[in-house]
Amino acid sequence: MIKLNKETKLQLIELYNTKNITLEGNIAKVIDTENDEDFKNYIEYCVNKDRETRKRRLDITKQVQLQNKELSDLNLENTKIMSELQETLKNVETSKEEIQKQNTELVEWKEKNEKISLELQSEMEKSEQARLEAENAKQHAINDLDLLQKKTQTELIGKIVKVALWVIVSVGIVTTLMYIISIFANKDTQMIGSTWSNMFGILLTNAFSIIGTIMGVKYASEKKED
Repeated sequence: MIKLNKETKLQLIELYNTKNITLEGNIAKVIDTENDEDFKNYIEYCVNKDRETRKRRLDITKQVQLQNKELSDLNLENTKIMSELQETLKNVETSKEEIQKQNTELVEWKEKNEKISLELQSEMEKSEQARLEAENAKQHAINDLDLLQKKTQTELIGKIVKVALWVIVSVGIVTTLMYIISIFANKDTQMIGSTWSNMFGILLTNAFSIIGTIMGVKYASEKKED
């Protein structure tokens, strides 16, 4: 045991009373109070205070350790969350790039589709114009062919009529000449006159029949075209 003189004891008690400073640690347990009631009370107070201080420090230490553990767990959780967040941000960035790529492809496809639509519309307009031109050309060709057919038909009819008239006139002239010659030759003109009359009637009848047939065919053709 450690023994202290009275002056030292008084100084320790005075230090506590004036500045609230006491002995700490195990040293207070090994000091001999020597039946000094005031110093004994002081030492007991120091021991109790030191015990309470140690207990409070231990509680604080435990609390700090618990808080440190919680902070460590929280740090691990934050690290995990940050890792997941970084992965999420990475996926978002990848998705963003993919969306931008898709948007670019969509814009390119839209522009290409619009270009194709314009080209198709232009080709359709050209095709429609070509169709109209072809129809006009066809109509002109039909009109020209119709005019040509009518012209050819008219010329053919005219030629047929001219030939028929020439044949009739020629036969009439020949028959008339033969009849006149028979008269001047003192031949029997009765038979020749009858023949001439019949022949002339037959020629006239045939001529008018031919002309009537041709005009009828022409009229029928024009009516059918109308």
